[in-house]
Amino acid sequence: MMEHNQETLQGLLQELIRLPSETEWVEFKHNNADPEIIGQNISALANSAALYGKKSAYVLWGIEDNTHQILGTTFNPGAARHKQQALENWLLQKLKPKINFCFHVFLSSNEKQIVILEIQPASHTPVRFDGTEFIRVQSSTKKLREFTEKERELWRVFDRQPFEQTVAKSENSVETVFQLINVNGYFELLSQPMPSTREEQLKALEQDGVICQSESKHWDITHLGAVLFAKKLSDFPSLARKTVRLIQYKGSNKLETFREVEFNQGYAVDYENIIRTLTLILPSNEEIGSVFRREVPMYPELALRELIANAIIHQDFTLSGTSPMIEVFEHRIEITNPGVPLVAVDRFVDNPPRSRNEGIAALLRRMNICEERGSGIDKVVMQTEIYQLPAPLFEVFTEHTRSVLFAYRDFKNTDRNERIRACYLHSVLKYLSREPMSNASLRERFGIDVDNSAMVSRVIKQTIEAKMIKPYDETAGTKSRRYIPFWA
Repeated sequence: MMEHNQETLQGLLQELIRLPSETEWVEFKHNNADPEIIGQNISALANSAALYGKKSAYVLWGIEDNTHQILGTTFNPGAARHKQQALENWLLQKLKPKINFCFHVFLSSNEKQIVILEIQPASHTPVRFDGTEFIRVQSSTKKLREFTEKERELWRVFDRQPFEQTVAKSENSVETVFQLINVNGYFELLSQPMPSTREEQLKALEQDGVICQSESKHWDITHLGAVLFAKKLSDFPSLARKTVRLIQYKGSNKLETFREVEFNQGYAVDYENIIRTLTLILPSNEEIGSVFRREVPMYPELALRELIANAIIHQDFTLSGTSPMIEVFEHRIEITNPGVPLVAVDRFVDNPPRSRNEGIAALLRRMNICEERGSGIDKVVMQTEIYQLPAPLFEVFTEHTRSVLFAYRDFKNTDRNERIRACYLHSVLKYLSREPMSNASLRERFGIDVDNSAMVSRVIKQTIEAKMIKPYDETAGTKSRRYIPFWA
């Protein structure tokens, strides 16, 4: 939603009052500024704008409904209050999910005060006001549940239009596009020479869905473009709370924060900066070689890269007020993203993930930021085995997914659940390599001598009891027995 100057607002006013009547996405008022009605109208107009494919919906104050005569209004949204709160703040609290809307106050050409409320269309889910979804039926505001055909069609619209293709900021000039989007970074990350003219540069951005041309021949910046290439995510109201946060704590809990960093650029532009900052704050382990001592990272960088890329790609952008977060504790790292996975947790390694954001994933693959095949979890597990770290943990909560990497611990200091998890993930890696897991391969994974093979046998038995693995051949003798994942 763009900033409008006086001239642009007057032009918008003339365009809207030329409409023959109110529509599903335009409402005219004189002075009626009842907060409840405004909230219902925002919900209804946002949903209707999505249903009819409009870039914005509008409420105009200072206009006579029937004649569209410019009368002026006494409504002042900046000074309006409701239930001891500023009107705009109260509306924001009542609307779910949060959408962008903006009151524009200006003088018409005949010096009358006009207020235009500009409303972002709904995306992915209908907008509710105070728990109820509304819709426009011709010029009336109604409850959406009373019009089932419109409700079904609205959901079909959401299914057809991914979040990445929706507009983050509309009606931008060429200069504004270059102010908001890191165009140099776009070409550098794709390893492409930058065209010599702005026209060619804009064409390349348009082909990749970073921008699209509006009906007025201005440029709309898509959420895909803003998410990946914004110079500042805070320039886009719908993404201001989507910045990646890196928090380092003292000790193993969240009681005391040692350091916090927020990355405000687009994810593609800031990705290497995120990795660099994280690796700088992480401690190292001292490894003693045959002649020299050397410092090795506590966590494999490749695993960190894959997990952070996954958190960015698979997040649910429709969840408001939450963003990807990297939390560093004394002996573990937790990487959390909004949204639950579309693939079962115990199938992360063998199944290519399904992403809500295929456009973002495709561009990040072309930039070599994430796995070309779309799955890096097998590499994460493999790296933890090479470093002989405890197996990574993947957790799903009501609205979030979390991946946890643990610092090195001796086998004797790991618990039963950690050993079962490591055994299962090792069996998956071996199965994907077309060879079943054995006692010997699991001993090697844990770094255990052959003299202590009985310890590994106990882990295998516990993992079978947990129904995570099964024998490859039930008739094989104990010493030659091999194992595969439960689903194989």
